[in-house]
Amino acid sequence: MDMEARGRSEHPEALRLWLRMLTLTQLIEKQVRTQLREQFGTTLPRFDLMAQLERKPDGLKMNELSRRMMVTGGNVTGITDQLAGEGLVERVEVEGDRRAYRVRLTPAGRALFGEMARQHEICIVAAFDSLSPAQAQTLHQLLGKVKQHYHRDTLPESE
Repeated sequence: MDMEARGRSEHPEALRLWLRMLTLTQLIEKQVRTQLREQFGTTLPRFDLMAQLERKPDGLKMNELSRRMMVTGGNVTGITDQLAGEGLVERVEVEGDRRAYRVRLTPAGRALFGEMARQHEICIVAAFDSLSPAQAQTLHQLLGKVKQHYHRDTLPESE
């Protein structure tokens, strides 16, 4: 019996499934973090922030970034400062609000993110290489059924 099946419960299959999903998520995330660090000298939070900005070419306010990334404003500010210092993002004033500004990718940031996104996709595709297309589609549908139990506004916008 594997580590996931060791617990005693009235609902061992649900717990085993949860642990299997958690373990798989952690393994894939570790691979993604390693890839980003080794190939691009960057971190997953920086990639995530750039991904949010890539979806919104006009940029996002800091509070929007915090909400989308589900992290504190301080975390977003620190990452934004780093990326701005490297010329990958820029701050743009918000018309009518001198205290607020939008953050958006620079052309250099957009180009770098494009390459990181291509490599990220290769990594994710490889993670599911052992599944046939039909198996992957079935897994996606089954996980979608589980997701339906939760309110959409409590989950990230991406699947």
